[in-house]
Amino acid sequence: MGRAAALVGVTVKTLHHWDAIGLVRPTGRTRAGYRVYSGEDVARMYRVLVYRELGLPLAEIGRLLDDPGTDARDHLRRRREQLVECVSRLQERLSLVDRLTETLESGMRLTTEEQNAIFGDGWRPSWAQEAGERWGGSAQWAQYAGRAAAMTQEDWKEVAAETGALEADLAAAKGAGVAPGSAAAGALAERHRALLSRHFDCTHSMHVCLGRTFTADPRFSEHYDALAPGLAAWLHDVIAANAEARGVDPRSATWE
Repeated sequence: MGRAAALVGVTVKTLHHWDAIGLVRPTGRTRAGYRVYSGEDVARMYRVLVYRELGLPLAEIGRLLDDPGTDARDHLRRRREQLVECVSRLQERLSLVDRLTETLESGMRLTTEEQNAIFGDGWRPSWAQEAGERWGGSAQWAQYAGRAAAMTQEDWKEVAAETGALEADLAAAKGAGVAPGSAAAGALAERHRALLSRHFDCTHSMHVCLGRTFTADPRFSEHYDALAPGLAAWLHDVIAANAEARGVDPRSATWE
């Protein structure tokens, strides 16, 4: 029995089980009671293994092998259809994993040319890579990566349009003298936070932390101040006042 198990590539325990359920029974036994398998028995074992690799349950394999009224070809055709569907689902999952991996590395699933076309000449693709290096280990980046991987070019165009409209409204409000802490300024702050929340769940405390970068990082301040002089500092104050009105102390706000 041990030789038969080794020949087929299964355990002795497996052959015991197959014998117990009537799937593969030995042709005979020795005087000592050991099972003896013939060449036909071994061939049947191989057939069982083939069907098992196809995912068929043992009970169905037994019927397939023993019932003369069962058409093995029909079983195999149906199983093939099931496997094709399974392969298709696995391929979709593989593609998703590839997209997620690419997104985790680059920040978005767009080529450099597509990014420039959507976000304009002022966009630098290296910014996305830098963000990934800086926040790649955070829960928020993982959330962003998952959402970004599912976004199409049209989705990104929509985000770019929303961003452009919001920045125009921010510049207009600054020019009109809208004061931080006012209802109008609070509404703009919430629009800004909602836009960020399309990518990850941005709390008011996180919003304050991001607002600090608008004045601390020259690239942010240059971007906003190019839209309207002093806009970066104004937006910083608007975000801080909005968070404070909602119970967050902007002086001690942390990334949470």
